[in-house]
Amino acid sequence: MLQVPHGGPELPQRRNLVTEIPGPASRALFERRLGVVARGVSTTLPVFITAAGGGVLLDADGNSLIDFGAGIAVVSVGNAAPDVVSRVSAQVAQFTHTCFMVTPYEGYVEVCEQLARLTPGEHEKRSALFNSGAEAVENAVKIARHYTGRQAVVAFDHAYHGRTNLTMALTAKNMPYKQGFGPFAGEIYRVPMAYPLRWPDGPDACRAEALSVVKSLIHTQVGESNVAAVIIEPIQGEGGFIVPPDGFLRGLADFCADHGIVFIADEIQSGFCRTGDWFASSHEGVVPDLVTTAKGIAGGLPLAAVTGRAEIMDAVHPGGLGGTYGGNPVACAAALGAIETMESMDLSARARRIGDIMLPRLRKLAETYPVIADVRGRGAMVAVELTRPGTLEPDPASTAAVAGACHRAGLVVLTCGTFGNVLRFLPPLVIGEELLEEGLDILEDAFASL
Repeated sequence: MLQVPHGGPELPQRRNLVTEIPGPASRALFERRLGVVARGVSTTLPVFITAAGGGVLLDADGNSLIDFGAGIAVVSVGNAAPDVVSRVSAQVAQFTHTCFMVTPYEGYVEVCEQLARLTPGEHEKRSALFNSGAEAVENAVKIARHYTGRQAVVAFDHAYHGRTNLTMALTAKNMPYKQGFGPFAGEIYRVPMAYPLRWPDGPDACRAEALSVVKSLIHTQVGESNVAAVIIEPIQGEGGFIVPPDGFLRGLADFCADHGIVFIADEIQSGFCRTGDWFASSHEGVVPDLVTTAKGIAGGLPLAAVTGRAEIMDAVHPGGLGGTYGGNPVACAAALGAIETMESMDLSARARRIGDIMLPRLRKLAETYPVIADVRGRGAMVAVELTRPGTLEPDPASTAAVAGACHRAGLVVLTCGTFGNVLRFLPPLVIGEELLEEGLDILEDAFASL
């Protein structure tokens, strides 16, 4: 086997291509994959990674690629971050599992203490830990229903909340997430997202009209007294990095408070410094009743949480929440290391700096290439939406072509959006500025090749 260096920030932070992408070793591994991995598990870029750290991924052929994906906003602190590695190594040597519901351990409590400290609001909070974002969302809905005694849940167009049966019902996009998997959980109602680019009367009308439309639909089609929860991503993720106009989230939270509805902020992709704040809700000072987290919480290990007002969280009877692996001690150790890294390196400020670099260059790119209809995002969660020039007709073909050109040049980028026409950028928050600028150079070249 090819000898490779250890991962982490000590890896050389440069792009270096020694074969085509993917190279022969990755292609051989992909053939093995085809023989044993279900085809329903897709792959964006079939290069097999042997080490990673900082802003680079090293593959089985020795290629070093620039990472603008961070494992879908998971390794915000970088792969193999030293604080994560040291805490995980120490925990593995002690014990790997007892099940917190059988014999508890301090790490779980420490993570909950950190979540109480870091999530928006100064009220008394409780948390429960799980394994994935979908589990967190599913449990947040359970908690809201139990607390309110109501059943209806309101979600938004373009939302993505997971792949379990309930969270597929909450997710708006059919293909590939929902196709053929129904029937789905009931009492889910969908309302329009405040999507400035695609609001029927334009961005200014979106700012003025969206909240009123949502409130009216809830009133007429569901009834406020029947709604247990409204769930929203403060910046939508898979749906296309849609940023609602200022005031929309605040108004929605106030509406929920007025009607005894639990306001759930799904911060799974937008949380933990990604948008330039610890949580995207904080941009407008919005304090959700419940917050769901995962992805960036634990530096790559599977951990998720529901954090919320003590009276809501504690409404559920003992034994009503939990799971065998939820809050695994090794994952908790990773989370404590990741949070330590975020604070010591001030990764919220790093995210804002990344946005300050990326957004002007993307806007300049949009001036050159009319296929770019919108540049949006906040901090290190930014995107461009591609359409047929002069129209709002989605252009997924050009989106795929740009992504493919980036991949071949050694830049890992991701696509998203209900129509498959959005390029999203989620670099690790520890990426170096030279590497970030080189990645943007590659992106510019990819657009020039259209």
